[in-house]
Amino acid sequence: MNENLVERFRAGGRNSFFGRQEVQFYAMPQQLNTRIREYFTDAAKTVSESDWTSRPEIPTSAEVLDEEGGNSSSGSDIIEIVPNKRYGAWGSKEAYLGAHYELLREDAVKPLRDAVGVVRGMPFADENALNGAVGIYDKVHVCAFTASTRGLAIRITFSLQRTGKKILWEQSKRLISGSLVVMTPAQDIFKSKAIVATVAARPLDGLNMNPPEIDLFVARAEEMELDPAMEFVMVEERTGFYEADRHTLLALQKMTGEPFPLSDHLVQAETHIPPPGYIQEAPKLDISSVLRNNKHEAYEAVDIINAWPSQPPSDLDASQLAALQRILAKRLAIVQGPPGTGKTHVSVEAIKVMLANRKVDDPPIIIACQTNHALDQILRHIAQFEPEFVRLGGRSKDRDVIKKRSLHAVKEEMEVTPPAGCLKPNARKKMKALEKEMALIMTPLKPSSDPLDFRMLESFGLLTKNQADSLEKGASEWVQAALGNPNSARSSPFNVWMGNALSSVPVKQQPEEFGFEYEEADLAFEQLKEIEAENQTKDDEDFETLRGETYPLADNFTYKKPPGMTEAKIHETAIAALKQQDMWKIAEPHRGVVYRYLQSEMKRKVVASFREKAQEYNKQATDRRIGLWEEYEVILKKQKIIGMTTTGASKYRGLLSALQPKIVLIEEAAETLEAPVTVACLPSLQHLILVGDHKQLRPHCHVKAHEDKPYYLNVSLFERLVNNRLEYDTLSKQRRMIPEIRRILHPIYGNLI
Repeated sequence: MNENLVERFRAGGRNSFFGRQEVQFYAMPQQLNTRIREYFTDAAKTVSESDWTSRPEIPTSAEVLDEEGGNSSSGSDIIEIVPNKRYGAWGSKEAYLGAHYELLREDAVKPLRDAVGVVRGMPFADENALNGAVGIYDKVHVCAFTASTRGLAIRITFSLQRTGKKILWEQSKRLISGSLVVMTPAQDIFKSKAIVATVAARPLDGLNMNPPEIDLFVARAEEMELDPAMEFVMVEERTGFYEADRHTLLALQKMTGEPFPLSDHLVQAETHIPPPGYIQEAPKLDISSVLRNNKHEAYEAVDIINAWPSQPPSDLDASQLAALQRILAKRLAIVQGPPGTGKTHVSVEAIKVMLANRKVDDPPIIIACQTNHALDQILRHIAQFEPEFVRLGGRSKDRDVIKKRSLHAVKEEMEVTPPAGCLKPNARKKMKALEKEMALIMTPLKPSSDPLDFRMLESFGLLTKNQADSLEKGASEWVQAALGNPNSARSSPFNVWMGNALSSVPVKQQPEEFGFEYEEADLAFEQLKEIEAENQTKDDEDFETLRGETYPLADNFTYKKPPGMTEAKIHETAIAALKQQDMWKIAEPHRGVVYRYLQSEMKRKVVASFREKAQEYNKQATDRRIGLWEEYEVILKKQKIIGMTTTGASKYRGLLSALQPKIVLIEEAAETLEAPVTVACLPSLQHLILVGDHKQLRPHCHVKAHEDKPYYLNVSLFERLVNNRLEYDTLSKQRRMIPEIRRILHPIYGNLI
């Protein structure tokens, strides 16, 4: 055990970490770490406009509409992508990164592209006709926008008619946070238009409304639609989950412009593995923390490269001691172990040794696991001897020890002063100013008891001053007559001018009752949250709702399109009528058409202005996130251990990179796709430890065809390195498996169990 812990516990145990002196330290001005913003700046640079490094973070409409030479609507064609290389070296770093990018992106996008193709081919089919793999929601309308801290979101209402079921949202995987959805105008059904979005938040009170509501982040602000009258159909592919892959894809692009530590092993399949650089400089380590009683002076300065003890007094078996030496002495350490042989125990013992030999200014050790469950398990072990650790992101079920060491909990306990020059305060100020501007722009679509404001139409150049003046003058006597009348709001100039031709539009869609049975529950509620947490790794933002003001949108009044009259004819008729400067001289039969045209043009101009502001707002939201990470860095750089899922390691890669860690340990490495492990190779990395069992579970692919021949996407980095005869150790002593299970697994593991 770390000797320094004795004095810490004498001083008051773990709580001393939150004592007065520590709080005062964090309240002091902190130096800004500029590496985080530099990471984002570098990531935004395009290497080439024509290759994979320039592909956008979220799939484009052309990509999901299959306009880029992808699969047909039947999903039968095969994309020409380079398969994973199970044996031998890759040609170059760029070839390796590019192949894994294309494999992972195709695996993530193909299910949605195929779903869009199926719905395009069967536009009126319900979900039952599509085997339940595709979620279809019609009567989709935008009802609000939310200026959230994470970016601009739209709120939609939708119908469940095509699901054929009532939904128990608490136990459904439908529309979980981070899910990729595609909307298309109800009259188009993916023939020419698609709007790609992700589910921003999943508040159950909104989903349980009738009709349900949910918030979406539209991938590209320039494609955002805000017309409440516009009806869409929305499609969700229910077997994939893009959020789990998007951060890894971004990181692979970023790595093309970075140093790639260990690429001679990962890319070139070099089998000779030297010690980490920091061990070559100082090979003598104190390994007494893993020995019985910890009182062995002879083991306080062991040359772990050349003089590893043959039989130290330890509770570790011989195979575990060999694995421990490999973990400490090799810059790429691979440890394989059948179930019950103590893989996690060896990892924890190795971490003890690393902490016992840690220098004061050493960066944190990074620990990543495929699942939240495994992460909680290893952190619980670490918490027994090291209190200075943080769990980054995710949803821990451990409410006692681990929850208290989440980044959010630690941040709440400390008086963290943002470092001077931090982007967050200025970004937040700009976001508030932009929010006010956007709310003002959307005034014509604000719920109201009045029709369009004629002066606003004038300000947008849709009416001349003479036309606006004539409208007001001609209606003045009617307006005066209406004063004092409870319905005076109905006597605005446009109401008088239109007579009875205007009809009000209800703000809310009408509730629907189909008499459906409830859909069978996907998972228990807590299991559902586990899936969301593993795939999305939330930061300290609220898990289920968006923070920010929500602004309702409504059409208020409209003029129904005359039967047989096309929108083009309406525009032609209205433009001809508006050549008249006196609005009262426009023939009454044409006034409704003119109003509809003005309303349409107003929306077009409003939405165009709004989109420009939305792009700037989202840019400031990114700056705010950078600033938030600059605050986090103040906390994290003082920790000794940072734990997260492998998805979290991809999501927070810019933050981790700024900490310049030397050591990364990945548990469940054989259950993780290769790309998320690859992106954990930060430029500062000197020491990568992979612990797992490639003879147990393989990584999961969204597309079954991508497993095995010809793509082999579910071959992990762990398995590939073993296939290429890189050095590794196997744990051999069974510690918990009952004989009956051992007999079943004997054909796989032989005498190892």
